[in-house]
Amino acid sequence: MQHFTNTHVKRWKEHRHETGYGHLYQGRYKSFPVETEDYFYQVLRYVERNALRANLADRAEQWQWSSLGRPLREDPAFPILAAWPLPRPANWLELVNQPQSEAELAALRRCVNRGTPDGNADWLAQTAKQLGLESTLRPRGHPRDRP
Repeated sequence: MQHFTNTHVKRWKEHRHETGYGHLYQGRYKSFPVETEDYFYQVLRYVERNALRANLADRAEQWQWSSLGRPLREDPAFPILAAWPLPRPANWLELVNQPQSEAELAALRRCVNRGTPDGNADWLAQTAKQLGLESTLRPRGHPRDRP
């Protein structure tokens, strides 16, 4: 994937004569481990709600670039690339269109921005250690000097 995106970026920038003007895909791809199905659904709900949080649609499935409304507008030119690894809950549209709490948003944003695992505290610490992600659990920057 890295080779593909690097080649694409080089060709895109060369075509537009923008060589050397910063990143094209910077910050677009994020990944972090999640503990259980519940955390998986929270992450997907966060992603599917992006258009709602940005006030780009009244309901999440109305956003034309979202896969959420896909069954409502089948388009053979844009097939679904892969199925979910878990079944969608029966009331998924209702869940996605309900607001998320500030605490849930803050936790998910921390995971997205830092690559921190998402789960309960014990699992999070164990998984971070196992995967070498302990730095994602600490505050950014140098430790403060103690008086």
